[in-house]
Amino acid sequence: MKGLGELERSIMDILWAEDTPLTAREVGRLIADRDLAPTTVMTVLDRLTRKGFLHRTRDGRAWRYSPAESRDAYVAELMLGALDMTGDRSAALTRFAQAVSGPEAEILRRALTELEDE
Repeated sequence: MKGLGELERSIMDILWAEDTPLTAREVGRLIADRDLAPTTVMTVLDRLTRKGFLHRTRDGRAWRYSPAESRDAYVAELMLGALDMTGDRSAALTRFAQAVSGPEAEILRRALTELEDE
């Protein structure tokens, strides 16, 4: 999965936070910190759809957009991509495990235990 630019990430953050699909107009209203033209929002939504980040469905004359994957799935893809960049995955994983907090390490332990039990 490819990375996101700053505006793409802002739009994805909005869509990840919502329970229902949004139109381009609704997304534009929710980007409070930017003064964007409606065509800019539509262009970014179209680009995110072509990249596979969003699904869109027709709603009358408008499109409604929803995330193709959760934010957690996206972050996991980024982490796996970062691991692919190293020549020594074991060393990178070890370094990562040493850097996480105690509660985060416990979450990792539980997840690994659950995988082993499957």
